[in-house]
Amino acid sequence: MKILVVEDNPSVSSMLELFFSKEGLEGDFAGDGLEGYRKFQEGDYDLLILDWMLPGMDGIALCRKIRETKSEVPIIMLTAKDSESDQVIGFEMGADDYVTKPFSPLTLMARIKAVTRRARKGEAAEDGIRTSHFHVRKETREVVKDGQAIDNLTPKEFDLLVFFLQHPKQVFSREQLLEQVWGYQFYGDERTVDVHIKRLRKKIPEGDQLFHTVWGVGYKFEELAG
Repeated sequence: MKILVVEDNPSVSSMLELFFSKEGLEGDFAGDGLEGYRKFQEGDYDLLILDWMLPGMDGIALCRKIRETKSEVPIIMLTAKDSESDQVIGFEMGADDYVTKPFSPLTLMARIKAVTRRARKGEAAEDGIRTSHFHVRKETREVVKDGQAIDNLTPKEFDLLVFFLQHPKQVFSREQLLEQVWGYQFYGDERTVDVHIKRLRKKIPEGDQLFHTVWGVGYKFEELAG
């Protein structure tokens, strides 16, 4: 696996370089956002790890610019920011996951395995899903609801919608959704699920009537009749 790390802290980069070497991963490193984008354009990477605060071009702007190229390469953000509003910004720009600083290499490795495993599953999955209101093409990541294209979903929002479409009316806890959609077990990140549900409710017409909160348990998805 080839990973591009865009991080301006030499200590963090050195730690990751050593850890990647032990894990048999190939790491390529950039010290600022502009250099990171150049390397992304020139290289072929299986995963990107972007620091939030970068000189030249910050991690959020870099993430957005990469997603504008229609690239679906998994992106993990490294950030000292842990508020819900900051998470919303990161996910809205197309990040698949985030790891809060300071972090252990083992925690980061778990996230790396999770997002890449989920990406492989998505590539291998059957292409189409049809329901009474939705038509989803996994291969091209296209979503149409009642004839209207929904083209502003981030990669993880798309994955979450697909999971719900495949499991209508079933109630899932936040922990179960993290494990099934993000691919890792619960480590106190339940706000990640809440943020994505909130965004889907806003982006999908009548979304607040599709994604239901089951108090004390979690969420379920149920389409409107007709």
